[in-house]
Amino acid sequence: MSQFHLSRRSPDEEFPDLGRNYTWMGQILTPAMYRRQFHRCTHSGVIFDDVIRPGLEEPGHWSGPVSVGCVAGDPESYILFCDFFDRVIESHHGHKITSRTPESDFNHDNLKDFCFPTHCSRGERRQLLTLASKALQRLEEEEALPGRLLLLQDLSPEQQRELNLNSPSASQLRIGVARDWPDARAVWASTDGGLVVWINMEDHLRLVSTRDDANITEAFKRLYVNLQKLGGFYRELRHPFTWKQQLGWVSSSPADVGTGLRIRVHLKLQHLPQHNRLQDVLKRLRICMDTTESPALYAVSNTATFGLSEVALTQLVLDGVKLLIAMEMRLEGGGDIEELVPTQK
Repeated sequence: MSQFHLSRRSPDEEFPDLGRNYTWMGQILTPAMYRRQFHRCTHSGVIFDDVIRPGLEEPGHWSGPVSVGCVAGDPESYILFCDFFDRVIESHHGHKITSRTPESDFNHDNLKDFCFPTHCSRGERRQLLTLASKALQRLEEEEALPGRLLLLQDLSPEQQRELNLNSPSASQLRIGVARDWPDARAVWASTDGGLVVWINMEDHLRLVSTRDDANITEAFKRLYVNLQKLGGFYRELRHPFTWKQQLGWVSSSPADVGTGLRIRVHLKLQHLPQHNRLQDVLKRLRICMDTTESPALYAVSNTATFGLSEVALTQLVLDGVKLLIAMEMRLEGGGDIEELVPTQK
């Protein structure tokens, strides 16, 4: 990416208006911090104004978490702008970043990082698609997992709807991940439909493991096993997934660093969504609850991805779902849920 940008005035003149910004970025960014970051630029051309996104205020979930309001253009962003990103990550995930010194690494082969989708070029995006195609072909051939790779530009509107593919949202357009849509975007789906891999959407790769029988353990196992295999194939192709010692796995959104894992369970709830203690309960459980297109059907998921292991996050959601079901049954029978309200997780 080019490192040439529009002519800018002084940091004080360029400081964004945060008066109505309710994101973590809006709460954390100060003029002094902005001045410190103003003239910094990563090797791929990401400057601090590419990172902060004043227009990314988004409505909260039932539990009311604040949107992060910022994105990383490349892995180096988390290092160069660490005094900003570290505070955003700690605030959003509620977990302190350790101060361990990164291990020494002089292996030049590790300098093959791609920019994140928020900042990558058409050429990078197409190269990422080629890498994904090679790795997924090996997954099919060596692991006996049949599937097919579908390019978005070749799919009809009906086929896109069947795969739950939507047009880019306003937020995706603002942060740049939808540039040149649908060029080099694709989806790989296993023949049985249990595993789907999104390519060059909001992330370089996103694996989704689904089941209809509520067997989260098997869904987790399938995701983990195939992610490990794909990670191995990428390492052999000399493009390993990006991992930072203090943060774990990183992506364009600070909301997804650490594990990058989202566990989502759909629940039918009639009474609990109307209860005045719901938001407090969700906050204590560290989960959120979103509406879906179906009445009384809600998607329950973890609010944080950083600070806990993948197993611990999955167990946290499982425990939370069990408690929500118990509360719903108590309310259905005319009872009170006060004694079921948990302590803070």
